[in-house]
Amino acid sequence: MSDDQDTMDEWAAALAEAEEADQDGAEAEVAELEELQDSGANLSADEKRKLDTILDIPVTISMEVGRSKINIRNLLQLNQGSVVELDRVAGEPLDVLVNGTLIAHGEVVVVNDKFGIRLTDVISQVERIKKLR
Repeated sequence: MSDDQDTMDEWAAALAEAEEADQDGAEAEVAELEELQDSGANLSADEKRKLDTILDIPVTISMEVGRSKINIRNLLQLNQGSVVELDRVAGEPLDVLVNGTLIAHGEVVVVNDKFGIRLTDVISQVERIKKLR
């Protein structure tokens, strides 16, 4: 097994364990999900090739804790140990951005001494399209 696969398995196990711990004290709600449909069966070979090309495009995903506006004078006075106040309250969800576009909100998790993010709310495609205009 590759190192990437091992890391993914560790993450999956840790997230499942964390989810299990969260649910021990609370009753779980049943979510109604739409049935997934395999639309790939209806694609031509050319369309599948085009889709594969798109799926291989790298994107930058980033998590934003918060923002702050300061003037250049204050920026130049920052040094080790300085504190910059952000526009977020502690415990508020982080923004998950793909190429600078908000796609979800999440919370920080720690797995094997590495930070990660658990998505708590994914922005719908309709809302994302509205923000592009």
